[in-house]
Amino acid sequence: MISSFTSFMARITGGSGIQCILRAVEMRADLDIDYGFCYDEDRKILLCSLASYAQVGVNVLSGGKMRSETGPDFIEALARGLNVIRAFGPHRSTMTLSEVAAATGLARPTARRMLLTLEELGYVRTAQGGFALTPRVLELGMAYIGSTNIWDIARPHMERLVGHTNESSSIAQLDGSDIVYVARVAVPKIITIAVTIGTRFPALQTSLGKVLLAELPPDELEQVLAIPSRSGIAPLWRPEVEERNCALCEVRTRGWALADEDLAYGIRSIAAPLHDGSNRVVAALNISVHAAETSIETLTERYLPLLLQTADAISSDWILWQSRPQMIVGTSPSNIPV
Repeated sequence: MISSFTSFMARITGGSGIQCILRAVEMRADLDIDYGFCYDEDRKILLCSLASYAQVGVNVLSGGKMRSETGPDFIEALARGLNVIRAFGPHRSTMTLSEVAAATGLARPTARRMLLTLEELGYVRTAQGGFALTPRVLELGMAYIGSTNIWDIARPHMERLVGHTNESSSIAQLDGSDIVYVARVAVPKIITIAVTIGTRFPALQTSLGKVLLAELPPDELEQVLAIPSRSGIAPLWRPEVEERNCALCEVRTRGWALADEDLAYGIRSIAAPLHDGSNRVVAALNISVHAAETSIETLTERYLPLLLQTADAISSDWILWQSRPQMIVGTSPSNIPV
């Protein structure tokens, strides 16, 4: 089988033997050499020798893809590595090779190479007969947060807000039809909501998401909400299109949003938008409470004015940060455009 493949590669690359396989890899065929591959003359694709992998063909002649929904520049190996990292979670802090392979849908040898590569890079360590993530993984998420500086700007304002209300406050942004938390100041309580940086919820059922969705043009709103949620949560509130549009119109008109147990029982919150220098909504800020402890009246009458003031202060500081003078390294002042 390998000989058939290498013969084909010899014809199109001018090489032979293992050199052909290496050149196939360079052609972004993304081959897994742990398994045999053959060339199907009729279908003009490379096929994995194992039946369970036969559907993962690579159309070398036309620059085809490992997955039909990806583009020609898609790097399957990178996607696999990220999937391995995402396989770990709160209830899967340590995983065996077999568990990682099962969770990601990868073959064991492929999963093993991914884990060993991540271990060499410092993102994974061996632990208790399996593998576990290291704190270095935080660098991947913090790179995004650090690139926006939103945490450094928002933190002092959020801390003051939490000090006045004794309730947790978060900032989130849209990612598809979900919101993702990018900043949070939490208050320890007996009844608490499990939210950390990177947590995602369906946007439409949260006050943060309502604020962000309300700013989208109608066509873009439909496209965003058509994206399946990756939160793994089935929300309580599932409105029809007319009810949804009315709710978002109300949010857009008054400039803030309320979510009263729309996501799950006991979760209640209010949110306000954060704007940049062009008055574009870049994120949303909320105060979240437990419905058994805090009434809607307390949220809207006591906490809402404080929330709106804090959102305005963060937006103002964000605009100032964006408008700061910048020196281009290696350029003399006389050459910097004014």
